[in-house]
Amino acid sequence: MIKKQVARWNNWRNISTNRQIFAGMLVVMVMTVVVNVIAAAKELVVANYFGTGEVVGAFLIALLLPMFAINVLAGSFSAAMMPIYIRTRDTKGKVAAKQLFSSVMAQVTLFLMIVVAILAALAPQLLPILGSGFNAQTLALTQTLFYWLLPILLLTGVGRLYATVINAGERFALVALAPIITPTCSIIFILLLINKWGIYTLVIGAVIGAVIELAILAWVATRRSIPLLPRWGEMTDELRAVRRQYVPMVAGAFLMSSTSLVDQSMAAMLGAGSVAMLSYAGKVVTMILGIGSMALGTAVLPHFSRMVAAEEWVTLRHTFKTYTRLIILLSVPITAILFLFSESVIGLLFERGAFCATDTRLVGQTQAFYLLQIPFYVLGILGVRLISALNSNYILMWGAGINLPLNIVLNYIFMQWIGVAGIALSTTCVYVTSAVMIFVFLYMKLKTR
Repeated sequence: MIKKQVARWNNWRNISTNRQIFAGMLVVMVMTVVVNVIAAAKELVVANYFGTGEVVGAFLIALLLPMFAINVLAGSFSAAMMPIYIRTRDTKGKVAAKQLFSSVMAQVTLFLMIVVAILAALAPQLLPILGSGFNAQTLALTQTLFYWLLPILLLTGVGRLYATVINAGERFALVALAPIITPTCSIIFILLLINKWGIYTLVIGAVIGAVIELAILAWVATRRSIPLLPRWGEMTDELRAVRRQYVPMVAGAFLMSSTSLVDQSMAAMLGAGSVAMLSYAGKVVTMILGIGSMALGTAVLPHFSRMVAAEEWVTLRHTFKTYTRLIILLSVPITAILFLFSESVIGLLFERGAFCATDTRLVGQTQAFYLLQIPFYVLGILGVRLISALNSNYILMWGAGINLPLNIVLNYIFMQWIGVAGIALSTTCVYVTSAVMIFVFLYMKLKTR
């Protein structure tokens, strides 16, 4: 019976590219929902035990630089490597693709190790800037937590390389489910060791979770005959192409991810509890975007890359238009409903223990402005994946170069008006601008194809 259902599913899925993408999205979406439920449970536990206190702010600022580096450096691997990996695999064979992956992994591992060393050396200078509103005791705690959290940069970075080549084979389920490990570890350590270790339970959960996630992804990779260890190979045309795409992708991701860095740093200027409030306000939005954009971005990139490599421009344009309409039809009503009931959602999720009614009101107002970004963010993800498949990542760098100063200026203006909620409104404005620029570029690029 199960085999028949699987066969029917595969027959339905293989009818068209749109259905293949939709099937991939469903798989990733289901797995991501499960992951986000556990992640939300972790946030509820954190809110219950720590509230919006200074120790939470210290942890968030300590985690900020490692996560920033992960988003910039590791987050660019997939978009830079996957189109070239797929083209190499389809034109030169699996052996050449495996050699490309081994060489990329060797260079990336060395690069991440150097970045970890640089961040460790610069921490005494950078952390006081990021935590400018902290007192001396909180700042000292932030620095200690930071050194403990640094290893996750290397662990997660290598893990994302494995995830990229696994997804390139259109195998999405386990890769999408692997991130459930870290919040699960955090919950376990908080519940078992909170009285003994306090805020360090979050650190232990993050590091051990990253180790387990890497081990799982490496195991899946070896099961699919993907090389486990890095190998420093010769400089091929394909490796040069990955480098050419990676550099502008990193530059763009650096500038765009800097908006989060700037947001939390400017929130620290607003006084005690502001960093934590901004973080809690982004939890629901992050969960929704994580489910929608991760499912979409993960599923479309392999197909966009294959269609570009085969020069199937009519199919590509049709697929892009279809999913643009689908995003608008789904995201706009969801955004409107959540905006209207923002404070109720925050109260239902967080108002217990150390999280009081005043916190609910302030965080709910901030979340409402964050929610407005949802349609534009998801549309932007669709456009970014197509830009990466077209090997035009340079446009992302230029776009991000506009968005970062825009974010700083709007943060400052809106903070004077509505405090920490102004930072959320600024973020929404930045994503609106970004989506418009991306779609204008793609219109110009595709109309001649």
